Amino acid sequence: MIKEVAIGIGAALLVILFQQGVNIMPWFFMVGLVFVLYYLVGSKGGNKSFAMINSSKDKNKVEKINFDRIGGNASAKKELLEALEFIRNPKKVVSMGIRPLKGILLDGPPGTGKTLLAKAAASYTESVFLSASGSEFIEVYAGVGAQRVRQIFNQARETAKKEKKNSAIVFIDEIEILGGKRGTHGSHLEYDQTLNQLLVEMDGINYYDEVKLLVIGATNRSELLDSAIVRPGRFDRIVNVDLPDIDGREQILSLHTVNKPLDEDVDLKTIARETFGFSGAHLESVANEAAILAFRENNKIISQKYFIEAVDKVMMGEKMDRKPDKEEMRRIAIHETGHALISEIVRPGSVSSITTSSRGKALGYMRQTPEKDLHLYTRDYLEGQVDILLAGSIAEEEIMGSRSTGASSDFQQAINITKQIISSGMSSLGVVSLKEVPATMLHDTVTKIIEKEETKVRDTVNRYKDLVKEVAHYLLEQEKISGDKLRQLLGVYKKTIKVSS
Repeated sequence: MIKEVAIGIGAALLVILFQQGVNIMPWFFMVGLVFVLYYLVGSKGGNKSFAMINSSKDKNKVEKINFDRIGGNASAKKELLEALEFIRNPKKVVSMGIRPLKGILLDGPPGTGKTLLAKAAASYTESVFLSASGSEFIEVYAGVGAQRVRQIFNQARETAKKEKKNSAIVFIDEIEILGGKRGTHGSHLEYDQTLNQLLVEMDGINYYDEVKLLVIGATNRSELLDSAIVRPGRFDRIVNVDLPDIDGREQILSLHTVNKPLDEDVDLKTIARETFGFSGAHLESVANEAAILAFRENNKIISQKYFIEAVDKVMMGEKMDRKPDKEEMRRIAIHETGHALISEIVRPGSVSSITTSSRGKALGYMRQTPEKDLHLYTRDYLEGQVDILLAGSIAEEEIMGSRSTGASSDFQQAINITKQIISSGMSSLGVVSLKEVPATMLHDTVTKIIEKEETKVRDTVNRYKDLVKEVAHYLLEQEKISGDKLRQLLGVYKKTIKVSS
């Protein structure tokens, strides 16, 4: 109403001035300039409305997320639930003399459920939940970022009062964009001003305010955060949201398949074992892709074979239509069989399957199933991984007489693992820093380790050369071989060797 009256008065004034013979062109220019400034600063900065989830206005639009619907990450949920008790039981907190937490930082790889945990926290505490990304606070216009920080805190308080709630949660995803180390953005001080405003707002959070505020940040790059934002009194608690272990993966799969018609042969424990290193988002995609594969073949139930196929698809991509020629296919089969042979010898039972099907950028691949999730690695284990990586190209060389470019990524991974051996103090150099080791010395040490492993792998491949040829021939005919079938052939071959010797 006020805007319309002002526009009317302005238009009338311009008409009067025009009738009096006054040059109104400068006035038009000034009005246009004010309008542009209002649009750039006011519209883009001052009128920002942040996403609100689980609000009373959208109960029918957004389904609430509860902690019992989030699989894995038991330790992260435990730490978060403990922090949320400060909102749920304020009297008990005061009686114990506890200073409530102002902020919680969720740190972990992408797809591990950090946003879901924040949403569940809002549902658990019955709080107003405002969500924003760190990039929403950064603009090229000076002061806009700081204004938006003030705005999201004010919006949280006002919304909580309107909905008659005594608490609100402000969730900032990708907070490293907003809270990055100051002084690292060159002459662009907008980042620093925005971070300073966030620090001021968090310092101003008072537990005795009418609306209790809790800030939850999420990041997968915690090393980029400014030290001032992660100190006690701001983000008081850092909760690590790691990739799920085998039990966590099974739990996540069970949650994502509860609404799907599964066949009796589906074994989620086996699928969990096959998906080492998968995040919750990957596992949800596996369940979804398995259902899509069954739907594609007009099946009303989802069997185990679809889940196995879905794991390959999520890991490597869709099957490619282009087929290599016969000679290339034989080289690929020998290459992947070399990987699988050494994998079974180094760690029996580790091969899940071998295939010559082209997926993504891979012309073929061997998939391993780790016996258990490891967090620490010995030199023997790392050397075994190097052996597996080198085995493909060595099998090509020993059977086909030459290597190919298909092993370039294997070699790069082998070099990285070898450097890990050196940096961990497990090489002849002893305890060293990779940054301070001369380049020639580092190169010589890496070469020495890899040459030693190459000799070991070459001897093994030559000993099992006939088996490699047999498995490769099987792959050329069937396109895929299971780990169980490979182990069966390997067992028969070992007996043959003993009899002939």
